[in-house]
Amino acid sequence: MDSSITAPAPSRTDTATLRRLYVLRFAFAAVWAVLVFATARTLSPLSATLLVLYPLFDVACAVVDLRSAKADQGPVRGLYANAALSTLTAAGLVAAAASGIPAVLRVWGAWAVVAGAVQLVVGALRRRRGLAGQWPMILSGTISTFAGASFVAQAAEANASLGSLAGYAFLGGVFFLISALRLGRPGRTDRVPSHT
Repeated sequence: MDSSITAPAPSRTDTATLRRLYVLRFAFAAVWAVLVFATARTLSPLSATLLVLYPLFDVACAVVDLRSAKADQGPVRGLYANAALSTLTAAGLVAAAASGIPAVLRVWGAWAVVAGAVQLVVGALRRRRGLAGQWPMILSGTISTFAGASFVAQAAEANASLGSLAGYAFLGGVFFLISALRLGRPGRTDRVPSHT
């Protein structure tokens, strides 16, 4: 699904752009997580806005990443899929916010499962083709898949809360920070194809 397996290494400019993008994604996820955690018990207009804003930010980042990937003949299919999935999720969250926290958890859980499964498959396929350094992607995809399933399960609980989404987003931000640090090393050209 991600064509970066055979793509040339990003240029220095592209690598610097990705590094800045990943640091921005970490900062956004950290601030977002704090705000969502502070409003986790109720679904207010603020928390509903934050919920929809997260996948929209993911789409915006995918567009920036897509531009740099196209300019460098890098991975584009995975980025298109990620942008489409995040756009659908934002629309789903708009509808779910009117129904309450359980509906939000189900939509977010479905997003996490699908995105995580894609990331897991892409990471495993790259590893089979002899590309090293895929463990962070495989780990991130595994965590996302299991977290998504847990969100769906939490939706059935009487005291369902948005707090677990904050932790999930922060952890995803940490993975982007790790990717940014790895890109800062000489010879590293990793590109994260999906959200976490």
